[in-house]
Amino acid sequence: MVSIKVIAAECGVSIATVSKALNGQRDVSPETRQRVIDTARRLGYMPNSMARALKTNRTYNIGVLFVDEAQSGLTHEYFAAVLDSFKRQAELRGYDITFINRHVGRRSSSYLEHCRYRGVDGVVIACVQFTDPEVVELVQSDLPTVTIDHVFNNRSAVLSDNAEGMRALVEHFIALGHRRIACIHGERHSSVTEKRLASFYRTCSEHGITVPDEYVRSAEYRNVAFCAEQTRALLALPEPPTAILYPDDYSAVGGIQAIREAGLSIPGDISVAGYDGIALSQIITPSLLSYRQNTETLGRQAADLLIEQIENPRTTLPEQRVVSGNLQLGDSAAAPKR
Repeated sequence: MVSIKVIAAECGVSIATVSKALNGQRDVSPETRQRVIDTARRLGYMPNSMARALKTNRTYNIGVLFVDEAQSGLTHEYFAAVLDSFKRQAELRGYDITFINRHVGRRSSSYLEHCRYRGVDGVVIACVQFTDPEVVELVQSDLPTVTIDHVFNNRSAVLSDNAEGMRALVEHFIALGHRRIACIHGERHSSVTEKRLASFYRTCSEHGITVPDEYVRSAEYRNVAFCAEQTRALLALPEPPTAILYPDDYSAVGGIQAIREAGLSIPGDISVAGYDGIALSQIITPSLLSYRQNTETLGRQAADLLIEQIENPRTTLPEQRVVSGNLQLGDSAAAPKR
């Protein structure tokens, strides 16, 4: 096995310089650092993770807590894309990834216990029930944490701009001439839902539109059947909406099916919009008006925020970073019938 002593001899520098270069310390010139790194790669050097952990008090291992209520796991297109970006950025900065759960071997454990057992340096938390006492315990521990799409007091978070996303969709409908706009939203306990709903009402109000209570209906994210049921209820109203917003692109498929079952056309009779801008939204017919969240930036920013806490705990302050997306036009929206 190649040691840092061999690399030092090859490069004509001290062992201390090699160690500093490989660990990214700043008191080594960029030229020397690159020469050491290139030599290490050429010789096939692999650091001993246990030795490095003892020396640096870090394992270079990051925990990922991802618990999807719909139990779709990593088939959840939005979070899968965010976590893939997170993983690539973390690996680029020298960290491995471990998924956190409630088990250590065959024994039940808390999330925090599993983190301690795995020796992770920090945790990114996404798509969980953020009021879960075990999640709260983890966030309030001394482990560095970053949450995605949820803010805890005095903790770092990366957030998609859900208020702006909803505003963009509503204003697009209004620009087409719609005044009867319905909104089927996800779970009310979610801060994502709260922000989208507040933005929906605010945007409508700013344009002089009063939203009837029956136009706002609760469903679940990624629940095709539930969204289809709520769509049927909207279509049965004495004065049904001319446009419907869905909580995500996947659940919008249920709404589209219900509209077609009622003998109505999209967008001839009714316009629809999803949310997330996943690949599915552009291959279904008609292509779906949606708001594409910037999953690449969300994941990368989450990794950078967490690693900054891990590597510079004394100087890094809690920070919330908001990431904008963009309106994704589709053929599912048109001017309402006169």
